[in-house]
Amino acid sequence: MQVFRSPAEVPADFGPSVVTIGKFDGVHAGHRAVLQRLVTLSEERGLLSAVVTFDRNPLSLLRPEVCPDALLSNDQKLEMLAESGIAATLMAAFDRPFSELSPESFVSTVLVDALHASAVLAGSDFRFGARNSGDITLLRELGATRGIEVVVIDDLARDGGRRVSSTWVRELLAEGRVAEAATLLGRLPSIRSIVVHGEQRGRTLGYPTANLSPQIEGYIPADGVYAAWLVVDGTKYPAAVSIGNNPTFEGVPDKQVEAHAIDASLDLYDRVVEIEFVEYVRGMRKFSGADALAEQMASDETRVRGVLGVPPKQHP
Repeated sequence: MQVFRSPAEVPADFGPSVVTIGKFDGVHAGHRAVLQRLVTLSEERGLLSAVVTFDRNPLSLLRPEVCPDALLSNDQKLEMLAESGIAATLMAAFDRPFSELSPESFVSTVLVDALHASAVLAGSDFRFGARNSGDITLLRELGATRGIEVVVIDDLARDGGRRVSSTWVRELLAEGRVAEAATLLGRLPSIRSIVVHGEQRGRTLGYPTANLSPQIEGYIPADGVYAAWLVVDGTKYPAAVSIGNNPTFEGVPDKQVEAHAIDASLDLYDRVVEIEFVEYVRGMRKFSGADALAEQMASDETRVRGVLGVPPKQHP
């Protein structure tokens, strides 16, 4: 997949293309359905498939006080877009000049001059241009004058009729409901970061953990203990993952993420790892001491083994 960081970076001979536009935060099942249709249409017409997205949520510039945390880092988003099979992504810098492009200028600069769009896929509620002044009707009108077909796509809905959205995914993760979030994402929710040195309390209790740096990519679920997969260089290890400040001990940072790899002894310091969340096990709580915590950790591991289908621990 080719990646462009501005319309000016797109080669002059790029296209013609079929394009879709959006934040693509989470690249959830709804997004994946759009991307699949984009790729299919491009193949049917012998065109390139292209996504236009942004390097940040537009709200971070326009209304930062209500801007939600991102579900994915830019690198994660680009990786998932590449996995969909599209040919190119234009990840535009959503700065003040870009935000002030009129709908007409957006169509000319991005769709016509840069991507040489032959067709655009958009939802019925699509908005674009300065102050969201452009809608699907205006896009049709502008497209008609520039030889661009507008294909309206339906939202993906789940049981109950609610539209699959990044907002819904975020709500579920904020409540620790990672298994439900996975059904909306079409994949396991995940985070990644580099492993750093911790206080090694887990090791003294018999449950050594990989402590993730606070600079974490992805949306961290609610505090608690989870059954998860610890992914290292593409290899998955079953793991019990703790998120929170571990109130049994003092001085533990908020949202500390620790992963205990089950039946594996791994040297992970300074390595980038990914955690894929499978199921919520229990909430974070304070124990009377280290022995009580160790007993609970043993119970947690048993539960995690059951969730992930890992055989019971073999005692010598």
